[in-house]
Amino acid sequence: MIGGSSIVVIVLAAIVLIYRALVGGVSADPPAATPSTDWYTIYFTDPNAPSARTLRGGPDQKLAEAIDAARLSVDVAAYDLDLWSLRDALLAAHRRGVRVRMVTESDFISNPEVQALIEAGIEVLGDRRESLMHNKFMIIDRLEVWTGSMNFTVNGAYRNDNNLLRLRSSRLAEDFTGEFEEMFLDDQFGLRGAPASRYPSVTVEGVQLDIFFSPEDDTVDRLVELVQSAQRSVRFMAFSFTSDPLASALQAASRRGVSVQGVMERDQVASNIGSEYDYLRRAGIDVRLDGNPSSMHHKVLIIDEQIVVTGSYNFSSNAEDSNDENLLVIHDAYIAGQFLSEYARVLSLAQPGQTWQIEPGLWLTLPFLLRSYSSQTVGKIAYGYFVC
Repeated sequence: MIGGSSIVVIVLAAIVLIYRALVGGVSADPPAATPSTDWYTIYFTDPNAPSARTLRGGPDQKLAEAIDAARLSVDVAAYDLDLWSLRDALLAAHRRGVRVRMVTESDFISNPEVQALIEAGIEVLGDRRESLMHNKFMIIDRLEVWTGSMNFTVNGAYRNDNNLLRLRSSRLAEDFTGEFEEMFLDDQFGLRGAPASRYPSVTVEGVQLDIFFSPEDDTVDRLVELVQSAQRSVRFMAFSFTSDPLASALQAASRRGVSVQGVMERDQVASNIGSEYDYLRRAGIDVRLDGNPSSMHHKVLIIDEQIVVTGSYNFSSNAEDSNDENLLVIHDAYIAGQFLSEYARVLSLAQPGQTWQIEPGLWLTLPFLLRSYSSQTVGKIAYGYFVC
């Protein structure tokens, strides 16, 4: 007869085995010491939480509280903004004498929430060009940076899968302020030239953060280097993935025995010309299609359970060459562990597509469980296959 304690041990062992199988062999063992986390907080959206239905209590609430505590300045670089919580917090900050400035993508400057800021006397500058002002960051009192994949929108905070980071560092804030003022003061958007960061790498509480702004910092070269340096594992979550250099680096890593696995946004796979989904699957890499009825909006790499890449930067040529983007490379196992937990959640909801070879040079991909509104078919003649 098996005793109660034996049953508990068996159940715990089964849970560990299931988790490791789910994330493809990535170890979940924590580092030995717990570092200070006072300087950062990581938030992940949860589209299945009660707050997602009420549109209250998401990561935007914490950002609004930070704006409410601002004493000197709030600088906003927002691709899109329609959250009432942030609108109200920015208006209140402006009324109490805090300097509030904003740059945005011109396609969204007519949003009622942005217009309310303008009508209150807050200066808002649109990029006024075809490529995108795609940044998603705020700088509070030149001391604290909030950034990640989350647009400052209802969809971004409550329906899509996203991350938002609070990072307290004056040097990091100085880098982001320099990028902000290049757009706001100098009216320079999408400018290739000298690297924007005064401190391209900063260390906070022993954690190294590397800062990249596109298009000036040749970001994809660093991402390829990180993948090339991987010894054990690479995990990725990609809203849009059309970067040939990064896909080639992942294929090469897989060939040399690194465990490579990822989740891509289903509708982007169906609609993006040049999506790397089938290329990676044909290389034998386990790539899944996300299961969020809205969007899986992360732009994340996790290298060897030690390094995290996140920001506004999609893995695309537009992000590299023409859009205004920001990206962080964070060297910390605990932060990587938090992103691995989010990856495991996203992976648990994802479904693999299937690829069959119909004849030489012609492939047909039929993703499982296509959403009802995902009926777009894109011919991929250059790659010799069709995505349906």
